Amino acid sequence: MAAADLSRIVKAYDVRGVVPDQWDEALAELFGAAFVQVTSADAIVVGHDMRPSSPGLSGAFARGAAARGADVTLIGLCSTDQLYFASGHLGLPGAMFTASHNPAQYNGIKMCRAGAAPVGQDTGLADIRALVEQWSDEGAPAPAAESGKVTERDTLEEYAAHLLSLVDLSAMRPLKVVVDAGNGMGGHTVPTVFESLPVTLVPMYFELDGTFPNHEANPLDPANIVDLQERVRAENADLGLAFDGDADRCFVVDERGEGISPSAITALVAARELAKHPGGTVIHNLITSWSVPEVVRENGGTPVRTRVGHSFIKQEMARTGAIFGGEHSAHYYFRDFWNADTGMLAALHVLAALGSQPAPLSELVAQYDRYSGSGEINSTVEDQTAATAEVRAAFESVPDATIDTLDGLTVTTPDWWFNLRPSNTEPLLRLNVEAKDSATLAKIRDEVLTLIRRS
Repeated sequence: MAAADLSRIVKAYDVRGVVPDQWDEALAELFGAAFVQVTSADAIVVGHDMRPSSPGLSGAFARGAAARGADVTLIGLCSTDQLYFASGHLGLPGAMFTASHNPAQYNGIKMCRAGAAPVGQDTGLADIRALVEQWSDEGAPAPAAESGKVTERDTLEEYAAHLLSLVDLSAMRPLKVVVDAGNGMGGHTVPTVFESLPVTLVPMYFELDGTFPNHEANPLDPANIVDLQERVRAENADLGLAFDGDADRCFVVDERGEGISPSAITALVAARELAKHPGGTVIHNLITSWSVPEVVRENGGTPVRTRVGHSFIKQEMARTGAIFGGEHSAHYYFRDFWNADTGMLAALHVLAALGSQPAPLSELVAQYDRYSGSGEINSTVEDQTAATAEVRAAFESVPDATIDTLDGLTVTTPDWWFNLRPSNTEPLLRLNVEAKDSATLAKIRDEVLTLIRRS
């Protein structure tokens, strides 16, 4: 495996690629050895999702780690946030084998240090890649004088108990909840987490199947929640929940079958976390709704704005001691969960908020969904820099406009804002627009799209 091939699978925050074309069990074994060396771990925890290649890859990683002298705890099938729980609860570095919502032929590794602290390019991943490149060219390193032990442990019950200890569900009225697991790991975790709750659970696609026979396990794509929306209406359910493939993200649908913006969920959960931790700091990325910092301030908290991406959220959470963080992508981060993201905990907050009062979910979240938003609109643009410069030039003279470049280009006025940022991996520009009314939203959205799509 040459270095050029590794550059295609080692991303900013994880390893991800096609199996076996881009990586295989032999390479996974080297990653296990390199992970132990870079983290100086004498023990690690390893979990995997339901993809056909996951058991073999995670087993190979464990062999590589054990050969370097580290004891390995295999927790088997789990969600990504269950692996983070194990890392935090056991105080061990961890590795999760998943490619989230990518198609079946993909797999990957999300790695963390003890306490679920992320491993990215600047926090160890570049060093791990360099070792794997070296060993793939020169041969695997000599094994340690004494190999580590490999043992198995089921953490599902402990994971569920920890989450349930973080949310007061004692006043919850009975609810009917449709859950679309997308044949991903939500089908493994939801039954155990929900079993003690006053919930009538309507399961959809709970069969673990890494070929994703029903739809892609990415609930942010509207096409992938159509089945859930129809089922919520057909069942007269109180709400619907959709999890992605590794069940670390959760998307919410109200009783009408309408999708709820992750920004509104961020605001709702922020208000609840601030009730538990008065005066706390809440992190939000720069394309979440204006509603989020407004609600945080109204509830006595301090909002902190960051770039898009979980590494930036987690860094700011650690730096500021924030109690909670949310992103437009339906990632939700909790100080009480080692600053890691867990869609399941956010879902429990929604259940608690809905179940503790009589109104339907659509009415409950209206107070947190105050503006018109475009969602993310992608445009293929070869020269992203030139197109962005043209947009900036067109809006620089707008009265009362402020411009910042924290992450791409953000233009803000009293009545609207937009952010335009390039994809890190594709020739795309991503546009998000928000305004005080739908007519203004449409006007600004169309003006920006006209500029970038003629470039």
